[in-house]
Amino acid sequence: MKIEFKRINDAYLMEAVNENGNTTLTDGSPDIGGSNLAMRPMQLMLVGLGSCSSIDVIHLLQKQRQDLRDIQLSVTAEREEGVVPSLFTTIHIHYKLFGPIDPKKAERAISLSVEKYCSVGKLLEKTADITWDFEIIPVEEEIQN
Repeated sequence: MKIEFKRINDAYLMEAVNENGNTTLTDGSPDIGGSNLAMRPMQLMLVGLGSCSSIDVIHLLQKQRQDLRDIQLSVTAEREEGVVPSLFTTIHIHYKLFGPIDPKKAERAISLSVEKYCSVGKLLEKTADITWDFEIIPVEEEIQN
């Protein structure tokens, strides 16, 4: 795995490109002269956690033959104050699962993701308490004409 970085402006805005040519931008906070034109590195850690876990949950629910129509996540976190580096201390993931999902199967899929499979979560749990909850939003069946 390799990521190349290129500076975009005379401050902290950077473009990261992976081996497949996919790109993302990063920036620093305004407190240090950044311009809030892209996500900051610690925000990207939460993006990685949400993305990693959502992939796990989708895959696990498919294996359990659940009809997942959509998934949305909200990831919130707190960091240490007044220290450098300022690491995450708590992270909470709220999952919204759309469709006729069995709650026990949803709980199992999420638990396996957070506690066993998600590589990003395994890194972050070394400094942060990671908690989660979920809700299932039933989706009305489309009316067949």
